[in-house]
Amino acid sequence: MASGVFGYAAISTRVRAMYSDLLTPQDINRLGDSSDFQSLAGALKSTPYGKYTSSLKDNELTPRRVILQIRQRLADSYSSVIQQAPEQTRPLIKQMYRYFEVGNLKAVLRSIQTVSSWNSDLPAWERVREVLFPYGNFASIPAQAMVDSGNIASAVELLKGTPYESTISFAMKRFSTEQNLFPLEVALDLDYWRGLWSEIKNLSGRDRDMGAKLIGSLMDLNNLMWVIRYKTYHKLSEEELINYTLPFGYRVKDEDVRAIAAGSDIATVVSRIYPNIADVNALLEDPQAGLPKLEYLLKQQVMRQCVSAFIGYPFHIGLPLAYLILSDFEVQDLVVLIEAKSSKLKDDAFRPLLLKTSMIQ
Repeated sequence: MASGVFGYAAISTRVRAMYSDLLTPQDINRLGDSSDFQSLAGALKSTPYGKYTSSLKDNELTPRRVILQIRQRLADSYSSVIQQAPEQTRPLIKQMYRYFEVGNLKAVLRSIQTVSSWNSDLPAWERVREVLFPYGNFASIPAQAMVDSGNIASAVELLKGTPYESTISFAMKRFSTEQNLFPLEVALDLDYWRGLWSEIKNLSGRDRDMGAKLIGSLMDLNNLMWVIRYKTYHKLSEEELINYTLPFGYRVKDEDVRAIAAGSDIATVVSRIYPNIADVNALLEDPQAGLPKLEYLLKQQVMRQCVSAFIGYPFHIGLPLAYLILSDFEVQDLVVLIEAKSSKLKDDAFRPLLLKTSMIQ
């Protein structure tokens, strides 16, 4: 019964309350109406993010610091869900959360490789720490020690005993030859999603079905965009495309990836998988503009699936997963707004990028 009604009664109630506290599309639009960054920062204080941004002093009110504080709310949401979720589902949610640590690890490695080009008197760690996700007590990487080590090889040595040791050690063989972080980053991404898919398969019943549907849709989005970008921009070989993508997913299958890798018409493959996305051919005529739009449309599909998880039978892992995914998309919207206002972008340059406003009927 722990995985049934009794196991989910408390967390379902809690997650519904948290879900109701998310910003509405109208809220995002109103924030977008802010005249500048300072005005936006002030407007955020009257939202649920206010308790995170209000602690910043005037001289700390920079785009980077506000983004860090906003992401803290997402970190707190993950922590809360992990603590309250039924025991058999916690490994899945913890692995899902690890996405942000993988992002931190990649950011640390990039900073080490580019630190010599920085024009700053600040120590390297002071520059890096503000761009990292506030992963908190779940962190397993010694980020500061890695940055302070000063080179990639020494930093990777510090990953011994972490969940990333074997993956990154193997990828270092190619890095040592090419001095390019791409193999390391790809290896980390693939290992993350394989681990997540494995945790889904460890579940059963409704939990497994909902996990595959929601997280599998995110996986599809990433996998499809990877293979298209690798094919379009990087001109990778068929073998490399297959090696650098996932052979499984919810809707995007191994045969779809292999078809694109082998040279099949990309628009035809995408339209077969997602028949409700219109004008794929037109989108792909100009990849520079069209691929971000395609990614946006795929994210919309994931959002709709997450919203639909709150309709009907509530006693499964789908509700917490859907809430966490929607929370992440909300933070992505806020980051777009913060960067747009701080850069003084015009409305037509950033509003089409806002995910949540697409939910306005």
